Amino acid sequence: MLLTAISLTAGRAETSFEQPVLITSAGQSAEVQMASVLAKRAGLDYTLVKLAQPADLEQKKTLVLSIGASMKGLGAAGLDMAQENARVNALIETAEAGGIPVLGFHLGGKARRGQLTDDLAEALVPKVALMIVVESGNEDGFFTNLCREHGVPLIEVERAPDALAPFQAAFR
Repeated sequence: MLLTAISLTAGRAETSFEQPVLITSAGQSAEVQMASVLAKRAGLDYTLVKLAQPADLEQKKTLVLSIGASMKGLGAAGLDMAQENARVNALIETAEAGGIPVLGFHLGGKARRGQLTDDLAEALVPKVALMIVVESGNEDGFFTNLCREHGVPLIEVERAPDALAPFQAAFR
């Protein structure tokens, strides 16, 4: 298992993540299911709501965003990218207002990268307290540069299942 802390900056205090957790997709990619599996394996008290709304954050102490855009997933959800952006931004605003930290995942690797995902990540990564990415999704240093620019700690793992250890450790 490869686990690399790419950018742990002094610009942001280490965030303490607490349970219960709300997991949702940002972009409607299938990787949100992997985030749910990781939470289950980590023994976390979590709820998966693919189309979470601000009200779903009630009684939650952490918001987990699985960042990756899928036109197929958006179509199946009956959303376009503008609607998805509005939904996710409303969630983040509610989380920020309630002092709920946001943990970001990009588990889709290179296959889930593209202009839609990159645009989504550019908008969302500055708002997360920690980013965990699969290394093949960061081959070009996109997440490294984005996280460094915004002072967001970044953990890179070799494969999606390897995200379990840092995800679990974030809640200790």
